[in-house]
Amino acid sequence: MDAEPSCAYVSIPCHNEQRDKKKRYTVYKVMVSVSRHEWFVFRRYAEFDKLYNTLKKQFPNINLKLPAKRIFGDNFDPEFIKQRRTGLHEFIQRLVTHPQLSNHPDVRAFLLMDKPNNLSDPSEDDEEKHNSTSGDINLGPSGNPQYVIYLLYYFIFLHYLKSVGNEPQIVLSGGLFFSSYFVSCQVLLAKHKLDNTYYAIKVLQKRVILNRREQKHIMAERNVLLKNIKHPFLVRLHYSFQTADKLYFVLDFINGGELFFHLQRERTFPEPRARFYIAEMASALGYLHSINIVYRDLKPENILLDSQGHIVLTDFGLCKEGISQDDTTTTFCGTPEYLAPEVLRKQPYDNTVDWWCLGSVLYEMLYGLPPFYSRDTAEMYENILHKPLTVRPGATSAAWSILEGLLEKDRTKRLGSNDDFLEIKRHPFFLAISWDDLVEKKFPPPFNPCIAGPEDIQNFDTEFTEETVPQSVCYSSEQSIVNASVLEADDAFIGFSYAPPSEDSFL
Repeated sequence: MDAEPSCAYVSIPCHNEQRDKKKRYTVYKVMVSVSRHEWFVFRRYAEFDKLYNTLKKQFPNINLKLPAKRIFGDNFDPEFIKQRRTGLHEFIQRLVTHPQLSNHPDVRAFLLMDKPNNLSDPSEDDEEKHNSTSGDINLGPSGNPQYVIYLLYYFIFLHYLKSVGNEPQIVLSGGLFFSSYFVSCQVLLAKHKLDNTYYAIKVLQKRVILNRREQKHIMAERNVLLKNIKHPFLVRLHYSFQTADKLYFVLDFINGGELFFHLQRERTFPEPRARFYIAEMASALGYLHSINIVYRDLKPENILLDSQGHIVLTDFGLCKEGISQDDTTTTFCGTPEYLAPEVLRKQPYDNTVDWWCLGSVLYEMLYGLPPFYSRDTAEMYENILHKPLTVRPGATSAAWSILEGLLEKDRTKRLGSNDDFLEIKRHPFFLAISWDDLVEKKFPPPFNPCIAGPEDIQNFDTEFTEETVPQSVCYSSEQSIVNASVLEADDAFIGFSYAPPSEDSFL
């Protein structure tokens, strides 16, 4: 062990925090060192005391000491904390060096000595420790929310993938007001320090979210992400956690690039390629509709290609939960070029807005621009509301048929208005598609992004990837972490933190 005790603490709210804001307890972060292996455990003093009493009864002749309880005075006094952590350090050292104690099942469980992730060799990890503020930390059982905040220190942040400012999209024209869910966020490529897996971590500033009153959208995004694990064309959430000032989504790193990125380079796609992408998008949207979720923001920027070239939908901040096929909603939101007419009219709308967006994306892939696009926003809105879809050369009759069906201005007559995804599947445009094979990814994608490896970022805009990632984006200040609730960092985001219960998780 180091000469200086490797032990820290953090003040954490108790489980009835919502009823009594003043009741808090302290969790101690203690380093365990066995041979050349080092890791951290997080334990309350009461847990140390329970183990101590168990061992004293079974081994009365072993000289075992634990810092005493403090009956009076401030348990958060710095001098008291310093003395206690020194005593806990000595207690841990005694446990791991004594032959009988170190093999006791209660001790091994308490110190997580049999967790395979603890078998890291610090001599092989110098570079990663240099890039982290606290080194590798074992979080204990992944389902325990007390440890979720420390997930942050499991990652080395490597590159920006995307960066969005905190100015809202607002358009005032022709008597129309447009305001989209649009908050400051950064998406970063990060490597997990224990298994070297790459993840995309979306970082959001709480202050901006609260100022915009967008916390409901954030919680909706988190809830939808948790339901995505059952579909191959939706990005997966591995963890979500928070500090006092930031929210973090740990997501699949999909490195084939945005559809927008490839469309910009190639301008248009051949119809077979567009059909493949639209089929996978439709499958994903159909799944969301089947669990009563409307996506509401389908556009090339929210569509990624994976390393083989399959579609993956991302960014679920505009999703609306609880909308069955017979339900409607009225929130005015979306992206201007892809807004359905009923949304622009501020009329109640249903999940057919997603089929309108699907038609808009198909049109853009075939012709290079959304169907009613104009640089003049007022003119574009007028086009969406009133301009008919005119036939253009270069597409088959089946392609034009589905475009006309999806881009029907009357939502009650739009393709998908009666049987939702079943109508889409039956359209002649998809005659060559076996939907079961599609979901099982048995169709070879028409385009391979040629990924060099799991960390390849060649398909992301160098405007972002070449920027240095500042420490302030990735991490919170030590003070904000110490003052944060590990269970929930503040009332506005109760239930945000998530860690899967599976033993196969990367913890």
